[in-house]
Amino acid sequence: MGIEIKIALNEGLYLKDPQDSVLGRNIIKHSILLLSDLGFEAFNFKKLSLEIGSTESSVYRYFENKHLVLIYLVSWYWEWVAYLIRINTLNINDPKRKLEIIINCFVSASFENPSIDYLDKSKLHSVIIAEGIKVYRTKDVDEEYGKGYFRNYKQLITTVAGVISEINPTFQYPYALASNLFEMSNNHIYFAKHLPRLTDISVYGNTVDEVEIMLNYFTDKLLS
Repeated sequence: MGIEIKIALNEGLYLKDPQDSVLGRNIIKHSILLLSDLGFEAFNFKKLSLEIGSTESSVYRYFENKHLVLIYLVSWYWEWVAYLIRINTLNINDPKRKLEIIINCFVSASFENPSIDYLDKSKLHSVIIAEGIKVYRTKDVDEEYGKGYFRNYKQLITTVAGVISEINPTFQYPYALASNLFEMSNNHIYFAKHLPRLTDISVYGNTVDEVEIMLNYFTDKLLS
């Protein structure tokens, strides 16, 4: 049985929460599919409205622009990963074991199964890998940071950095390591599929075990 879950996100990202209506959920569903198939640059509300059988104006009632759609989807994924970490480390006291579970959550979050029929997590994960960095590599990043758009990412990394500091209180770079573990879990899947000379790992279909092995290797070496 799947996990029933609704993710609470920054209200500044949307004009009307798409999770609360049939049309809104359709917007989420087809935004993910189009972003996965076309990429962010080719994605627009005209194409989206054709896919959902509605009008561009109806999409604009939920989101001001496609950049906020992307932040919304990436933020949803950040919160989903944080949720998995919370429930899977709930009764774990050993920080080393906690970090192993966290790394597993980073790598395997797209395979977990909340009962959300309008959200294809495998496709969303492909969007995170290919497009996720574009949510904050923009000229408006400081203004958007001030609005709290990346607060859930900051909270996720703070949680992981806290576990790293539990393992080795003298380690000087817990936040840098925490953010790098998350970004590496996505970047090296992308590299393996598209730029293989930039990584040492291989990815076959949905088999990403080698990414998890690599991340555990790094943390063992750095924190020992």
